[in-house]
Amino acid sequence: MTVPSICVTDLSSIQMKELMANLGEPSYRAGQLQRWLYRGLARTFDEMADLPKHLRHKLSQDTRLHSLTPLQEVVGSDGTVKTLFTLVDGKSIESTLMPYTSARDGRRHTLCLSTQVGCAIGCAFCATGQQGFERNLTPGEMIDQVLYFARRLREQSGETGDSDHCARSITNLVFMGMGEPLANYDALWQAIVMLNSPQGFGLGARSVVISTAGLVPQIKRLSQEKLQVGLAISLHASDNALRDRLVPINRRYPLEDLVPACKEYFELTGRRPSFEYVLFDGINDSIEHARSLARLLRGLNCHVNLIPANRTSGHKFRPPTMSTILGFQRELKRLRITCTLRQGRGLDIAAGCGQLRSRSMQSLLSSSPQ
Repeated sequence: MTVPSICVTDLSSIQMKELMANLGEPSYRAGQLQRWLYRGLARTFDEMADLPKHLRHKLSQDTRLHSLTPLQEVVGSDGTVKTLFTLVDGKSIESTLMPYTSARDGRRHTLCLSTQVGCAIGCAFCATGQQGFERNLTPGEMIDQVLYFARRLREQSGETGDSDHCARSITNLVFMGMGEPLANYDALWQAIVMLNSPQGFGLGARSVVISTAGLVPQIKRLSQEKLQVGLAISLHASDNALRDRLVPINRRYPLEDLVPACKEYFELTGRRPSFEYVLFDGINDSIEHARSLARLLRGLNCHVNLIPANRTSGHKFRPPTMSTILGFQRELKRLRITCTLRQGRGLDIAAGCGQLRSRSMQSLLSSSPQ
């Protein structure tokens, strides 16, 4: 059976109207289709009750409603859900849903999305980086990760039908999964625009964070966008020699280029960037490293997220002791650097990006005939 090449979640609002015109339908049908997709969270065209039967048939013949299929799912003791998806071409990606409860915000669901199959950045400590780069995701492949988990949450809550509550059950999106988001800029931005649009998923731009290893030209481009999404920099080192080892893209965009680009981002958007600093035992976790980090960021309105390392199979990168982590944090605070120690999520299911896919790939290799 031939799979239709057009996936409706890959289409912008304008392209949906063009699709309807090509099918001989009035343009308002595009709005109906969008509402069923992003608010009704429809699984099939047949669920779209106010679309004529002949149009539903045409759509099912000429287009696809979804671009990914869940292959494996694991649930952590803290409620974190990690899902491995198969794409239409047989490649795989993963996403992680993290539930939080706080007195101020109540129940929140943060979804960590992938933007590429694999990653070309090649960070030494990253499970995804060890897999190499295969291809960019399409806008629809990013959007469909959101819609899958929105449906999952709707089913858990017992909600039914077309409701804004269902569509907004995911409260935050972080593009911090597999891949370098800014290396897939155009597809990423199309997905964000649709997820933000009142005619799309309707999620506020300030609830979206893009993570990058430090692609300076794309950071500058992001600072010109009208939607004020958040920016997170995967820093992990405060000097070029160490960062060259940990984050190889630093050789192209060193700290003397990266930090001014982040300052420019703040000046143009009014949104302070955050810096992700994964702590590795004996590598970047000393008091002197904390002082060096404070010197690097002095004068920049920013926030530092300290993250104990994940244990990835076969790696020398291990988390420091808690006393070392707390000492590092105390030194940053003493030097007036705003910082937070991020609590690990899904540790018992290896929820760090790329780890579930790595295990799946290893399993396939071990089971293949030699």
